[in-house]
Amino acid sequence: MALSSHHAFEVFVAIHIITGAPGLVGFWIPVATKKASPLHRRAGRLFIWLMLATACSAVILSCLSIAAPVETHPHLVGHPQFGDAETIRGIFGWMMLYLAILTINLAWYGRLAIRNRLDHAKNSAWHNVALQGILLMASANCAVRGFLVGQPMMVGISLVGFATVGTNLWFMWRKPGPVDWIREHIKALIGTGISVYTAFFAFGAVRLVPELALAPVLWAVPLIVGLWLIIHHRAKVAAPFKRRKMAAE
Repeated sequence: MALSSHHAFEVFVAIHIITGAPGLVGFWIPVATKKASPLHRRAGRLFIWLMLATACSAVILSCLSIAAPVETHPHLVGHPQFGDAETIRGIFGWMMLYLAILTINLAWYGRLAIRNRLDHAKNSAWHNVALQGILLMASANCAVRGFLVGQPMMVGISLVGFATVGTNLWFMWRKPGPVDWIREHIKALIGTGISVYTAFFAFGAVRLVPELALAPVLWAVPLIVGLWLIIHHRAKVAAPFKRRKMAAE
């Protein structure tokens, strides 16, 4: 049983890397290229599907970690930072599950925001609303589990999920302005990049240097860079609309 869990975990780690690595690199192509250009669209679509595949494999990895924390992470047993089964289950099970669901939520929401730009009502499709409820539960669970195992990082990172659900529903259930759909598209897909880079630094580091896995700087860098990109690109796409509005007045 233990051997089977470990082998299954390693198989899905390989799948996770195969889809995640090109996604991490490909993230920068739509960020850097001209919006609505053919390259931007092709790279953006590829990024979304790679991230959805990567996050789905992360869901399986997290479930294996929840079911068999010691068997899937034998190198952490006895480690002063992650030594007991409940801590391993909390960080590599429940928190990884939360980050995977966050990634799925943002990637799918960002895809719908641009696909439904001419029919905003479709953004409130049942599966998109359901994703918000699932993320809300995953965020709350991550916070509670983090409190129980004494990991404030888990509590802190859960706040991103609560904020994501709130802002997503706010957009979905109101009448948007002419530029809101692209601003939400930018927020969601750069947010997807933040989520995946955060998981990459945290869970990737633990396989090489476990002591660095929960280092605040590894969590802060993707968040700071990502937030700057969101603010910058949202302001950039909104600028022409503001100039036309000012000219009309």
